[in-house]
Amino acid sequence: EMNKATAHGKDKDGNDNKTAKEAKPTVSFRTRLRTDSLSSNDSFSSGSYSESSYSSTSSVSPREKEQKNSKGFTDFCVRNIKSAEFGRREIEIAEQEMPGIMILRVKYAESKPLKSAKIIGCTHITAQTAVLIETLISAGASVRWAACNIYSTQNEVAAALAEEGIPVFGWKGQSEDDFWWCIEKATNSQNWQANLILDNGGDATHYMKRKYLNKFKLLKGVVEESVTGVHRLYQMTKNDSLPIPAMNINDSVVKGKFDNLYCCREAVIDSLKKTTDIMFGGKQVLVCGYGEVGKGCCSALRGMGAIAYVTEIDPICALQACMDGFKVIRVDDAIRIVDIVITATGNKNVIRREHMNRMKNGCIVCNMGHTNSEIDVDSLRTPDLTWERVRSHVDHVVWPDGRRIVLIAEGRLANLTCSNVPSFVVSITACTQMLALIELFKAQPKKYKGDVYLLPKKMDEYVASLHLAGFEAQVTELSDDQCQYLGVSRNGPFKPNYYRYSIFVL
Repeated sequence: EMNKATAHGKDKDGNDNKTAKEAKPTVSFRTRLRTDSLSSNDSFSSGSYSESSYSSTSSVSPREKEQKNSKGFTDFCVRNIKSAEFGRREIEIAEQEMPGIMILRVKYAESKPLKSAKIIGCTHITAQTAVLIETLISAGASVRWAACNIYSTQNEVAAALAEEGIPVFGWKGQSEDDFWWCIEKATNSQNWQANLILDNGGDATHYMKRKYLNKFKLLKGVVEESVTGVHRLYQMTKNDSLPIPAMNINDSVVKGKFDNLYCCREAVIDSLKKTTDIMFGGKQVLVCGYGEVGKGCCSALRGMGAIAYVTEIDPICALQACMDGFKVIRVDDAIRIVDIVITATGNKNVIRREHMNRMKNGCIVCNMGHTNSEIDVDSLRTPDLTWERVRSHVDHVVWPDGRRIVLIAEGRLANLTCSNVPSFVVSITACTQMLALIELFKAQPKKYKGDVYLLPKKMDEYVASLHLAGFEAQVTELSDDQCQYLGVSRNGPFKPNYYRYSIFVL
């Protein structure tokens, strides 16, 4: 998955510029909200059993409700604790498709390498994340968790975690104020001093650094899984403002090459079909960005019979797209003819008002990158345009002449907002996250300094090996003579750090 590099409201260090954000004038715009019909709810599902759809007309905020589970535990905030049973079923389903992380749960249940670890988590709160959270706890950790995205939380899963006495703060359809309130609750608790952060996007890291710097300096490290979060960490190292070590999970081989590619290849189709009921055959689609996420999207679209165009700034990625059979074009040259626009760059203002003004009637616009600033949604909140909520996470933005575009999830992450991600792929990422946390927690003093590190190649290969049994795959073993010839150990690592694993797009 890609994330929100240098998003709106960040200063030169990547910190949230609240002052600038608050100073921005409020512009009124017209909205028409439709009450979701029964058929609309039936045709859309986020994979949750209850309360899966988000409605902007929700009357009572979870922050205003009494929060208490069946055992009297109150240190959490979720949409509805009564839906915990449904969430538990979802977690159990995810466990069946996450072999790697379940192997680690069994392996570390007795040795408890994370005993005394206190982890702040800020990630998507899904069934797959719940499997990771409960595995971390099984390994001895204590955790406090907040949502990293206002739309991606599975309410039933959050309730199931809260029912188990886990401090979790998040629900589907949070406001921006709710988002930061939940991070505050996760990062600041009496008689509980965190020593690790597991982040997605860098929000918890930057929030704690800005507000609780002394506590932040006591951390053993940060584990970051996203393009955006990693980008913000490298900005901090460039400015000499990162006082603790950080582990870059996003650029580990098994995360970048599997999660970003294979996850998005399946989720992009599911997200758009659930929200728009579109048929892809013969549709013309513009995919902005040909990194791993863009490659996965293009592969899926071609498989469905769509005609995909690619935009790129990097000549290497552009050449890859050409060699894979995709036309590389500029946004301005394609925007009038395409039926669907998908952003996957990690950049800002990739699709601007000037582009949306020229889109054909009914063009679908969505974002597969974490950055909610890839599509300049704010430019659409003007008095001359009318917003019409069609169904959950689907808005028609109507121009004065009646022409409209179909905006998915208000420009936020479509796959986790409108669909689910494959549990098997998330298991790979979860394993890298857990092993990185253990590495930082158990590291000898001064082994790591205030810098950004990659997982050792040996650890990448280990994570991959944990998942091969699910395919009944048998890996060939080298003979001693072959090991000597290649200059590698029988048990790996089998490739040098500079080796680039290629991706072939079907």
